[in-house]
Amino acid sequence: MNQRNKLKIINDPIYGFITIPSTLIFDLIEHPYFQRLRRITQMGLSHLVYPGANHTRFHHALGCLHLMKKAVDILKSKGVDISEEEEEAVLIAILLHDIGHGPFSHALEHSIVSDLSHEYLSLEFMNKLNIEFQGQLTLAIDIFRGNHDKKFLCQLISSQLDIDRLDYLKRDSFYTGVAEGNINSERLIYMLNVVDDKLVVEEKGIYSIEKFLVARRLMYWQVYLHKTSLSAEQLLIRLLRRAKYIFEKTDDQTENSVLNYFLRHHINSENFDNITLQLFSKLDDYDIFSALKIWQNHDDFVLSKLSKMILNRDLLKIKLKNEPFDQKKLKSHLSKVIKNYKLSEEEAEYFVFEGTTSNLAYQPDKEHINILYKNGKIKDVSSASDQLNLKALSKTVVKHYICYPKTYN
Repeated sequence: MNQRNKLKIINDPIYGFITIPSTLIFDLIEHPYFQRLRRITQMGLSHLVYPGANHTRFHHALGCLHLMKKAVDILKSKGVDISEEEEEAVLIAILLHDIGHGPFSHALEHSIVSDLSHEYLSLEFMNKLNIEFQGQLTLAIDIFRGNHDKKFLCQLISSQLDIDRLDYLKRDSFYTGVAEGNINSERLIYMLNVVDDKLVVEEKGIYSIEKFLVARRLMYWQVYLHKTSLSAEQLLIRLLRRAKYIFEKTDDQTENSVLNYFLRHHINSENFDNITLQLFSKLDDYDIFSALKIWQNHDDFVLSKLSKMILNRDLLKIKLKNEPFDQKKLKSHLSKVIKNYKLSEEEAEYFVFEGTTSNLAYQPDKEHINILYKNGKIKDVSSASDQLNLKALSKTVVKHYICYPKTYN
């Protein structure tokens, strides 16, 4: 292919035209590992609450690439030293930062694989791609892992004001229609600078930072931790655990050989090898939904019922409150499920359970978002802001939930 033909532009509903900046990045986007992200939704089962939330991790990764290019250009225009090699590396690192996400990623991480975070899997994919591309991703991997000498480049990939967050808040707000999450990503990027090898935000960007942190908190309660989304995700976690339990213990097999492999084997970081990586690279949302359509007719009542509940959006009732629930309520609902569904207590616990969820918009003890004043002084945003609620945003809010069937038919 003519090299110039690889410098494509892509039309994005959020930012308009996104330019692919190099032939290497074009080739990475074309790779089957990356193309799989077209089949992984960005927000899992949130479309059961917000019907528009069907955008993919492919969209998100390209948006991050676009914002990172802007950030690098802005920092270079302010005299920050970034070489051409470092620029391409940080663009590759942000492009591939989510490549390890599996179908309904957080549900998958808690069910059919053990102790395998999407960050771990992203690194595994990047290492494999680095071999295929003859070492051209080595610098990108160093930045992704936080090992590069220029720490501000690592902060652009992972920090409390990273490019990942700047895209997903704006993108998820757009596709859900939740206006409270609509941050001004470009404005925030224009305010970035580097002092002593650390990212800072220039003083006039303080209000944009306040908006960003408040938007993050509101998006978590209204969208990411919406009680119906929470109920659906917990159902899926339990459904996949039930499927794994059944397929490990019996001769039953799914019609999908890739999914079958993960259901029948205990996969963790110790036995995750190249063969497993290749199989994982073929697993996506379609595999899970195809399996649910088959499992809804399975002989196992629990697997069948949970599959129908997700497919038909007949989810568990969920209640949230600030204090733990009375155990008598939990036992009462368990008894009803045991009696009406004729199940054992262990089986009934797939339909009645409790848990906690938490929301923390800003962690000043972990890593600061620093404001740079015109006189050269630097302050953490929570003390620089005149908004009292930023101090409140630095506290973890924990809510307790209980799930149980709406009816016992």
